[in-house]
Amino acid sequence: MSKKISPEEYRLLVEQAPILIWRAGTDAKCDYFNERWLSFTGRTMEQESGDGWAEGVHPDDFKRCVDYYLEHFKARKTFEMDYRLRRHDGAYRWLFDRGVPFYLPDGEFGGFIGSCIDITERKTAQDSLKIARERELSSLRGLLPICSGCKKIKDGKGNWESVEKYVAEHAEVDFSHSLCPECMARLYPEHKD
Repeated sequence: MSKKISPEEYRLLVEQAPILIWRAGTDAKCDYFNERWLSFTGRTMEQESGDGWAEGVHPDDFKRCVDYYLEHFKARKTFEMDYRLRRHDGAYRWLFDRGVPFYLPDGEFGGFIGSCIDITERKTAQDSLKIARERELSSLRGLLPICSGCKKIKDGKGNWESVEKYVAEHAEVDFSHSLCPECMARLYPEHKD
């Protein structure tokens, strides 16, 4: 049997939840932010209300973020997006924002309610993994199949060609042929000195 939550308990849940919560009316203007949001941004309810919250969105994310929000708001469709928001200390943090339309008891559209969580560490880890993966792929691309016997190289089309031909076609180098001391001694023992 579930206990009914009092209005005061409900208010505490919303204000102290470990997520940032916002609400927008039917005009798409925000009219509520919980205490966690205001603590995160270091701004007042008045500063954040209306379109004020968007002042904290990173300039590189601003257009995409606002356009996506308004597109889904107009269609009254749930949305999810990532963007950077300025924290109270001036640092930009990545947020995952999920907004859902809400309806009044009479069934009339009331606006949107959203929640955000800070995903900066996840984004940083994903970016590091992507860089490591690209570095690994780059080094794998640098591997050349070479014949152990004749030392020919297999090109991207599956053809085996001499090292000189392959390198000449894939690098900006010229060759000068010479003999190392071991080959000189083996091939021309009479000239070993």
